[in-house]
Amino acid sequence: MISPDIFRKVRQIEIRTKGLVQNLFGGEYQSAFKGRGMVFSEVREYQFGDDIRQIDWNVTARTGRPHIKVFEEEREQTLMLCVDISPSGFFGSQNQKKLDLLAELSAVLAFSAINNSDKVGLLLFSDKIEKVVPPRKGRKHGLRLIRELFTVKPNGKGTDVGEALNYANKLLKRRSIVILASDFQSPDFSRALKITNNKHDLVNIYIEDPLEAELPNMGLLPLQDAESGEVLWLDSSSKKVRTEYKARRLRRKQDLLKSFLHMKVDNVALKTNESFVEPLMKFFVSRARRY
Repeated sequence: MISPDIFRKVRQIEIRTKGLVQNLFGGEYQSAFKGRGMVFSEVREYQFGDDIRQIDWNVTARTGRPHIKVFEEEREQTLMLCVDISPSGFFGSQNQKKLDLLAELSAVLAFSAINNSDKVGLLLFSDKIEKVVPPRKGRKHGLRLIRELFTVKPNGKGTDVGEALNYANKLLKRRSIVILASDFQSPDFSRALKITNNKHDLVNIYIEDPLEAELPNMGLLPLQDAESGEVLWLDSSSKKVRTEYKARRLRRKQDLLKSFLHMKVDNVALKTNESFVEPLMKFFVSRARRY
């Protein structure tokens, strides 16, 4: 049983995302994530210009006439949502927390995939694996995924992106679409990222809150790390302190995004004070053009 409050949240997200999926992202999702695999379809007689490497020698020997194997694109795919639910995700200085944004974004992606007859799974993580829902199809399954985002309480205190990717790599036996959504406040995960990007179709979703990037002028402020619990006092009335804080955060973000670019990993950057619709749509369109 789930509480009426959680049920209401899940229902609200389904209603809000339904129009987006049907009118905006459904077709764009299919164009952006085309089937990569090829499956056997039939055997037919060889025609001039056919690839001789596809000749089926058993059928050819049995009939006395050359036949070839015909393959077609495998449309059905698996989408795995790897979502960071560490304590830092509960931060939000605007109308929503980072985790709220991730939940709505996950709903759009999940229902876009389900409408396309793809399987969808969910992996929730902090500095450990918190919950895994194996990939399946159907609306009820999609609603379960969104419900899990609101009901699973993290036991871990930090974030370990590498642990999540390593688990996903073991879980997924075939090439899949892996969406990794996080603020990436994690120890080094570059090796796991490279492996996942080679094995699967990986897309990173980078989430940040504007208050994380720039301190307001509010005098002496206690800043507590949501994951370590460490408290640091900063004099935000000092322009020098605010400038240095902003510069450090910007450098970290730039270094992170540069590393994604260097490893040729697709990335979408989102903020809690902005709609995810336009950035996600731009990504889908640009990706469809590349493939």
